[in-house]
Amino acid sequence: MNVLLMIWLVCCGVQADAPANVDDAPAAAAAATAAETPAVLESSVAAPPESEAESPPPLQQTPVGDPAAGTAAPPIITPGPGASTVKSPPANPAPGPEGIIPGTSIPSGSGEVKVEPVSSTKEALLALLALLKVAAILGLPFLLARLICNALRVREFSTRMGIVFFALTLGAAPFVSVISEGRPWTDAVRLGIDLAGGTNMVFEVDRDAARALNKEITGATMDSMLTAVERRINPGGTEEITLRRVGSDRIEVIIPKATQERVESIKRRIVDLGSLEFDILANVHDHVELIQLAQPTRDNPAVTDIRDASGRLVAKWRPVATNPQTGQLKEVGGDQDHYPPRIVERGGKSFTEFLLVVEPVEERRITGKYLQRVQEGMSDQGLAVNFTFSQTGGYMFQNLTSRYQPREGSHHCRLAILLNEEIHSAPTINAVIGSQGQITGQFDQQEVEELVSVLNAGALDVPLKRDPVNEFTVSPLLGIDIQTKGYRAMILSGLSVFVVMLLYYWKLGVVANLCMAANVILLMGIMSLINATFTLPGLAGIVLTIGMSVDANVLIYERFREERARGSSLRMTIQNGFHKALSSIVDSNLTTLITAVVLYVVGTSQVRGFAVALFIGIVVSMFTALYMGRLLFDLAERKRWLKDMRMMQAIGETHIPFSKYNKLFAGISCTLIVLGIGLVALRGKDNLDIDFRGGSMATFTFDGAPPTLSEMQTRLDAAFDETVQLEELQTGGEQSQTLIRIRSTKDKEEEISKLVAQAFADAPQQLSHQEVTIGAARAIPLEPATDYAGGNEVDLSLKVDSSATTIKDALAEQLGLLTNENGGARYPEPGNLLEVQMEGDTRSNAAVVRTRPEVTAQDLQAAIASYQQLVLTRPLFEELSTFDQAVAGETQWIAFTAVMISLLATIAYLWFRFQAVDFGIAAVVGVAHDILAVIGLCTLASLASYTSIGKALGLIDFKINLSMIAAYLTIVGYSLNDTIVVFDRIRELRGKSPTVTSQLVDQALNQTLSRTVLTGVTTLIVIFIMYSIGGEGLRGFSFSLFMGIIVGTYSTLFIASPTLVWLMARKHATSARTSGAAWGQRAAGA
Repeated sequence: MNVLLMIWLVCCGVQADAPANVDDAPAAAAAATAAETPAVLESSVAAPPESEAESPPPLQQTPVGDPAAGTAAPPIITPGPGASTVKSPPANPAPGPEGIIPGTSIPSGSGEVKVEPVSSTKEALLALLALLKVAAILGLPFLLARLICNALRVREFSTRMGIVFFALTLGAAPFVSVISEGRPWTDAVRLGIDLAGGTNMVFEVDRDAARALNKEITGATMDSMLTAVERRINPGGTEEITLRRVGSDRIEVIIPKATQERVESIKRRIVDLGSLEFDILANVHDHVELIQLAQPTRDNPAVTDIRDASGRLVAKWRPVATNPQTGQLKEVGGDQDHYPPRIVERGGKSFTEFLLVVEPVEERRITGKYLQRVQEGMSDQGLAVNFTFSQTGGYMFQNLTSRYQPREGSHHCRLAILLNEEIHSAPTINAVIGSQGQITGQFDQQEVEELVSVLNAGALDVPLKRDPVNEFTVSPLLGIDIQTKGYRAMILSGLSVFVVMLLYYWKLGVVANLCMAANVILLMGIMSLINATFTLPGLAGIVLTIGMSVDANVLIYERFREERARGSSLRMTIQNGFHKALSSIVDSNLTTLITAVVLYVVGTSQVRGFAVALFIGIVVSMFTALYMGRLLFDLAERKRWLKDMRMMQAIGETHIPFSKYNKLFAGISCTLIVLGIGLVALRGKDNLDIDFRGGSMATFTFDGAPPTLSEMQTRLDAAFDETVQLEELQTGGEQSQTLIRIRSTKDKEEEISKLVAQAFADAPQQLSHQEVTIGAARAIPLEPATDYAGGNEVDLSLKVDSSATTIKDALAEQLGLLTNENGGARYPEPGNLLEVQMEGDTRSNAAVVRTRPEVTAQDLQAAIASYQQLVLTRPLFEELSTFDQAVAGETQWIAFTAVMISLLATIAYLWFRFQAVDFGIAAVVGVAHDILAVIGLCTLASLASYTSIGKALGLIDFKINLSMIAAYLTIVGYSLNDTIVVFDRIRELRGKSPTVTSQLVDQALNQTLSRTVLTGVTTLIVIFIMYSIGGEGLRGFSFSLFMGIIVGTYSTLFIASPTLVWLMARKHATSARTSGAAWGQRAAGA
């Protein structure tokens, strides 16, 4: 049995490469081996009858069918000689010239087609391994379950046990997989920037390209860019990637620790413009006038757009794309006599460009903005990209392809497919294409994934420079000591839950612990399968899930207690206990699931990540408690392993008159909330951390070895009078250098500079200072024609290696300080007027500064002289700039809207389940009370942290960041869960009564008090351990949750339940008055 289990687990961990695509068509395979096959566009939209070819087709698309019956077969665009063609595939293709089957691709200049043999043995072996892996995951769990059940003589349990084993297999698969590769199991868990470090990159807008596109770089433009980039690299919100706007034209991207291959993939997704466009390739038959209009520009590489006499864009030259694998141009195909190209040089590189026909009215151009869905697909040539246009885009595409149908005696037109302003293919058009298509070619898996991601996210408003202006390796934000404390606290708090359940419920606790262990395995495994990234608070949230997941077990076990008290048999106790607890568990968890779904659909990426984790956690918790727990109890009862249900009872039968104190506690709550709101308003922006406020960042280094991180943290916190975020960076290249970066909520760069210098003024280690030697200014020749021709350039020699961005920012600052006769800025946008080029590596001690002709040589010398004096008087900053909040204002509003919608959805669900809207309103009132109370308590604790009592309690200045928001959302879920359990008992006791009285509520609260206290205490134990010994990395997260659990339990007893009584009584009184008035009217009429 053990051997079989080991084979099963190892098989689940085998990672076999996907078998290569094999083309069944020999001619297609030959073409693929001979040269690069152009991308192919394939459509399933039928061609219209010939009589309709002259005019644009109607919106309704012709059904697919038999040509003989009046409908056409699906048109396809397949590779033709040298390129691609659009046609319906013949049933029996006849050999073409020289025996070539029509539909195959022959590269231009190739006289023969070679067919490479395929290693069928290797393909079969890989396919077999993949099949064995699938069979192991799908079949062995059920086989193992059957063997165990046969051995135990309980064959009827085999299917249920197989499902449990199958789920555990999925959860364990990522960990077994990395172990089978000889790596530690922890490699299956992707850690966040705080625990594992990562990569920090800053990308800059290409201002030259933006000017060429007539795009202005504004705050709104940069916000739109951030949104597009975020959708590309973190669509699900589980990657823990941070994006911020830095300065006016840069984007900072922080990626948790990843392989260099993945970092490079993310880079490509970020800078890829993401534009998709379909244009007609100009030909000598249909576009003679356009070709003549463009003729004067054939030898001028600076002119790419062709305009008519009225200034409208009617044509454009665009280059052919290069295959990144071979470095060769992709085959556009076609006779160059019919589609005349041009060959031009730019920057020492040669480009082959074709003339494209452009729709003069921009709104009629078919671009990626009309894409509705893009997804990975397969074609005869291998991997492909399927796309679907919106209704408008599909109609426009139909019109375009119908206008260029081949006519008798005319040449076929070609449809150019442009990605990022480069022609990737130009298939011929032989049929009308509608709203669906396919782009195919020699794509690999990574290319397809990146293309799908970029096209789904949408094009960037303005291009980004291909290479980041800064790229650093970031050390873990949390020190080893803080990480160790956090891990220790999580382990101890998790174990405490197991101990509490075992001591309180004895044998039943064993089942609960098995379910919780399975819960952790499934949750961690599924999160690993979807490549979720765990920060320290995220891991703490997993542990918190253990504490909160006991609630379902406690509900079931307390029902067991009631059934045993009634004298039920063991089997009936199990059956009735699960049945009676089911509604409470389902209702409380479904409201949380509704919240998770709404947050994911409506929310931002930050909220989406939480929603995914919440959804998975709830589903897994319900599966382990209801399905796996029931299986274990049924099996234990059947085998007589469980003969009694002894358990402790800390709280017996109680008769506490909770409603007696409603007014007292309502007054206390109102007072605390008003006080909290006042404190929040008084602190203003000081309530917010960098995530929601932004600030400034400075990067510097030391002469020699730097101080320890703890010493730097102490000095900087004292100088800045706040907790400064500290990062240790490593530069790349041959000469790696250690840099220190700080982030502060202070938003003035000059203040940051002074405070950094002040922090290390008396330190043994001295901050680095720069020294600059200035060369003579030289005029830049007018030829060759560039943006800087006619300007000036100066050589700089530096004492300390620096980057082009650092020097450019400092010089632009000094150039911007120059004034004209009126006292205004002489150069309003100095950053657009100069460039800095380092000699050799990206970091060097020699640089060349160039300015445009608008900057005089005297002004350039003055700016450089000011820069020379500046670097002598302040520390050398590799970067000194402001940055925006990680969660922009619009993003905050979207997240808030998502939370509000989720609460409305909760009201609707409870209205449906309890047949009265009052239950939903009362529950949301309790949630609102809890969040406002917790925010107020956190603000009060922040102010108290500066007192001796606050320091003794371990309080710190709790500022709202993303971790705190996750804690608040967790409180929402806990509060709803706690309240709905009580409401479910009220519904049970209420029966068919139309009202809910205070006595009824008191009875329900007393009957569920044992469960309320036990769940609350268990969760508080977890949080208290994390708060007390988890270090500052978990302090804010733990404190918020600790207060939230206490306030949530309190609000269930004294806020939500009394609110329900008040609402129901008010509605009953209104109904009674209405009935009385109606009766009076009838009596008066009589």
